[in-house]
Amino acid sequence: MRLRIPKYRRNVKLWRLVTGESAPIRTLAAGGSLEEKFRRWQRIYQQMHLRWIHPPHFSDWLCIHHYEGSWTDSGGPYWGGLQMDLSFQSTYGGWLLRHKGTADHWTPLEQIWVAVRAAHSRGFSPWPNTARYCGLL
Repeated sequence: MRLRIPKYRRNVKLWRLVTGESAPIRTLAAGGSLEEKFRRWQRIYQQMHLRWIHPPHFSDWLCIHHYEGSWTDSGGPYWGGLQMDLSFQSTYGGWLLRHKGTADHWTPLEQIWVAVRAAHSRGFSPWPNTARYCGLL
């Protein structure tokens, strides 16, 4: 149990950073036995994992990806499966860009979550042609 709590904390922190979730996690370290802390972190981890693997509009992102590049496309000026330029990556996925490099080094889910963050403010307009092919514009 003691070894799993740090793993849960790391993953939850990463998922929250990438998804842009800013609501604070309730104080989990306060009080209780190791077993109670473990159960609380395990519950938060499981809830966040479910959110992580089910990004909004997942099938729409896969449709856009179908017309874009490979998830590991490293040919600038656009990188990854959703063809993000450096400005886009920096604006919506800055933490990933700083820690993992360009989008071709991110997992497909990380790329999709960065696109979700962009779509909250810009819709599907960064992908005008492919979004139109997918019936999103």
